[in-house]
Order: sequence, then C-alpha cells, then structure tokens
Amino acid sequence: MPTNIVKASDRATGNRATADRAGGTAPAASAVAGRTRRGWLEAALVYRQPRMLSMLFLGFSSGLPFYLIFQTLSAWLRQDEIVRATIGMLSWAGLFYPLKFAWSPVVDRLRLPLLHRWLGRRRSWMLLAQLGIAAALLALAMSDPRASLLHVVIGAACLAFFAATQDISIDAWRIESAPDDMQGAMAAAYQLGYRAALTVGSAGALGLAQGFGWRASYTIMAVLVAVGIATTLLTREPQPSAARTSVLSEARAIDWLARRAHWPAPLRHAGATFVGAVVCPLLDFFDRRALTSAVLVLALVASYRLTTYAMGSMTNSFYIDHGYSLDQIATVVKVFGLSVSLAGVVIAGALIARLGIRTGLVFGCVTILLSNLAFALLATTHGPTLIGLAAANSIDNFGQALQGTALIAFLSSLTSAKYTATQYALFSSFFELTGKLLEGTSGYVVDAIGYSSFFVYTASLSIVPLALLFWLSRRREFGHGGALSAA
Repeated sequence: MPTNIVKASDRATGNRATADRAGGTAPAASAVAGRTRRGWLEAALVYRQPRMLSMLFLGFSSGLPFYLIFQTLSAWLRQDEIVRATIGMLSWAGLFYPLKFAWSPVVDRLRLPLLHRWLGRRRSWMLLAQLGIAAALLALAMSDPRASLLHVVIGAACLAFFAATQDISIDAWRIESAPDDMQGAMAAAYQLGYRAALTVGSAGALGLAQGFGWRASYTIMAVLVAVGIATTLLTREPQPSAARTSVLSEARAIDWLARRAHWPAPLRHAGATFVGAVVCPLLDFFDRRALTSAVLVLALVASYRLTTYAMGSMTNSFYIDHGYSLDQIATVVKVFGLSVSLAGVVIAGALIARLGIRTGLVFGCVTILLSNLAFALLATTHGPTLIGLAAANSIDNFGQALQGTALIAFLSSLTSAKYTATQYALFSSFFELTGKLLEGTSGYVVDAIGYSSFFVYTASLSIVPLALLFWLSRRREFGHGGALSAA
C-alpha cells in the first residue's frame, strides 16, 4: 500500500539518495531502474512489522494533547462564557509547536542524565515529554477558567511545550527507524494512531465532560498518556544512520568562532552553538537544491495548512453557538469522525503510493477547501441539524487525514539524516507558525463577519498552496513519481 510514498524521492533527489541515510554509496542507476512497484498485498505486509505497531501507538501519544490544547479547550471555555476573541488568542499558547525548532537541536544532540543510558537518545526524550504532558493535563483538570484564566493559559502553554518536545523526538524516531522506502508506511501508521487520538481528545473528552464534568475528563486524558509511556518503554531505540558530531564541529561553526576570537567566551560558545545547531541544518537544505526551488518549497510548507489552523479553535465554538450539545458533538465526531479519518489515512497512503506525493498534496488541499465551504453552508441553517454536522465534519476529517499523511511524507523526504530532528522541526515550524499566528485572530474575524463568511474566508486560504503546487509542477520541480526534485 503506502510503502512507496517517499520511495520516489530516492530517484528524484540525487543529493539525498540512500547514501545520505546509510552513509554508503548510492545504488547504481541500473539497480534503481530495476525496481518495480510493489503489489498491493506485498506492500500491505509491511504493517506486520513491530516498528509499525510502535509507530501506531506513538502516533496516538502525539495526537492526544493536540485538541486538548485547542478545540476541546475552546469548547470548555465557550461553555464557561469566555468571549470568542479571548478563546482565539488563547490558541497562541500553542506557539510552542511552531517554535520547537528553537530547542530541537537540544533534543537532537543532548544526552539526558540517567535516562539516556537506560533508554537511548530518542526514547529518553519521549519519556520526559510524556511525563510532562501528563502533569500539564492534571494541572488543567484542576483549573477553573471562570476563577483564574491565567491558570488555564499556563497549563495550556506547558502542555503545548511538552507535546511539541514529544513530537520532535517521535519524528526523529520515525525517520531513523525505517529506510526511505518504508517512510510512507510509517507516516500512515503514525496518522492512524494520531487520528484515533484526535477523536479521543475531542469526542471522548467532550462526552466525558458532558457526563462527569471537565475535571474528570482531563484527568482521564492524563491517564491515557500511559499508552505512549508504555510504548516508549517497550519499543527499540533506532540506530543513528549518520554520524552525529558536536554542533561545534560543524565547519560553519568553526569559521564563526575563528572570526570572533575577540568576543567573550560564553557569547562565542552560544553563538557557535546556534550556528552549528540551527543555521547549518537550514543551510544544508538550501545547499541541496536551487534557491528558487527551495524558496517555493518553503512557501508551500508555510501555507499548506493555513485553512486547517485558521478554522481550528472556532469549530467547537461554532457548534456550541449554533445550538449543538456536547453529547451531539461527541456522538457525531465519534461515529463519523474516526471512521472517516481512518479511511482518509488508508486512501491517502494508497493514493500517494500509486500517484506520488504531489497528487496527495493536491487532493488533501482540495478536500479541506471543500470541507470549509460545507461548514459555511451549515452556518446558514437556522438551527442545529445532525445530518449537516455529520456531513461537514466527515469531509473535514477526511481532508485533514489526506493533508496530514501527504505532508508528513513530503517533509520526511526533505530531511537529511545528519540533522533528522532539527530539520524536520524547522520544516514543520514553517506551517505551524504561520497557522498559529493566523488562528489567534480567528475570534475577531468571526465577531466581525459571522461564521458563514468566516468559513468562506478560511476556505480561500487553500488557494495559495494550490497555486504553489501548480507553479512547482509547471517548473518541473516534481519528478515523475511526484517527489520533489533536487538541484
């Protein structure tokens, strides 16, 4: 099925071929040309491997906090009569997600005392982050938005920080645990777990809140972090596929130090560390492709999920303002959302495996655009309709599954093994930062133009990435298999 999602990138990106990950010589052209596309049954057998099961549960661990910081929390706040503008701005507590590149070099390079000897580099950071997530969820469970909104903000910010740290380590574990021709399957397994966790963190949390209150709901979500902790303890640490030297050993960092010998030692060390850990991974990306191509790709990454983020914190507020109960929201999301999400992941994997990453990116973008138009239509109805809610939510879940799987495979194909965690964090930060900044204004936009026009506005944001995809295709930046070509 989706085992070939990133496979085409080995043929299309000469500077990031198999030699980049294995540290050896790139396969001969005749060997690459001799590869044939795997059949559906043979490709599907890859999911029997233990690492796929681990990826499934780690995907669940990664997805669990996401809605608990944003959509579910916004429903809690709206039910407690917090104004929409404040709810929108509260989403900025999640800016730790797009800013994770700032400490990803630490996660990528620093060995945690005691934990590293026991679990290794990736799993030690996973465990530390998961313990932080559980503590932050318990702190939110003990908070009261009406009495102290600051307590909620601090809890949400801490939750976002530890969730982003977990994502850095899980992304690196995923990329290092499988060769390029299995990254598509790993992405699909990750998305299956991730989408299931989103349903638990939204429908499950809302249903629990309806029956037992928000404190019980968030406490049970904290207990579910044990799924990720158990997986971290039971899975294997991947073997680094490229030599990892000190960031101060990077050529650019050495040159930077040599040109600033007169600076104070602490300042020189801090600057050289930043150059080696952040600047070098970013420049490595530009070194491996033409400048125009690199800029267009980064613009595509930055704009690809604007629609999803811009609408994010307002969907549950819309449901509540439109007259839906928490039980109705939870039931529709649980019954339709999970099944459609899982179907979307499977279809996305098959689509990308057969037609390439570019096609998956296009289909994901178009579907999410249509889902927002469906929400705009739903907003024009005079009262709550479960059929309309189910239809709009199903299209949205399907589109997000398509988008997520395609984007993970795309970003994975752009990384170099020398900077696995740092580069992936940098790339993902481009779309998360632009999205979160825009999401923070969503409450003001709804207040100004109403829900129906708001969803038309969010749908229009998908036109930008579609235009960039068309432009890159016209410039022949995508290879035959739909993967991005290198210079």
